[in-house]
Amino acid sequence: QLLGLASSFRLRAAYIYGRNPEKSEDLARKMSNELDIDVRATHDLKSAMQASQICVTTTPARQFFLRKEDVPPGMFVAAVGADSPGKQELDPRLLLSNKVVADLLEQSLHVGELQHAVALGMRREDVHAELAEVVLGTRPGRTSEDEIIIFDSTGTALQDVAAAVAVYKK
Repeated sequence: QLLGLASSFRLRAAYIYGRNPEKSEDLARKMSNELDIDVRATHDLKSAMQASQICVTTTPARQFFLRKEDVPPGMFVAAVGADSPGKQELDPRLLLSNKVVADLLEQSLHVGELQHAVALGMRREDVHAELAEVVLGTRPGRTSEDEIIIFDSTGTALQDVAAAVAVYKK
């Protein structure tokens, strides 16, 4: 995911947050060398979020770890890890209170982050758009600098990177 982002954006720094500090440190070193930018492993997700504009979650988590209050205004979050029933990375309140774009709405409602927001009362009508609508210009993407965009992606890794770039740029 980081390599994909680096091919589309001029990144100055990146943070890696994970359950295994040793693996996070190893990946940070590898990516720092490969991308020639400052990549740091962090145990402080909230601080890393405050210093970032883009967040990509790619875990097999079954309980959210990214809390609504940790996401600053203007953040773009691509939620990639929730791709089957029960998986969850994001606080459902993030989806309930921000602009949500799904790669495939029906799929996201059943196996993506949306499954958990729906359980708290979100309706399909509350989802801003599907990715294709934003890419084609039939629905707007970002409309203000402070807007938080949540991309609920349940597709393939290549589609996730391409989609994240397209939605962020729109």
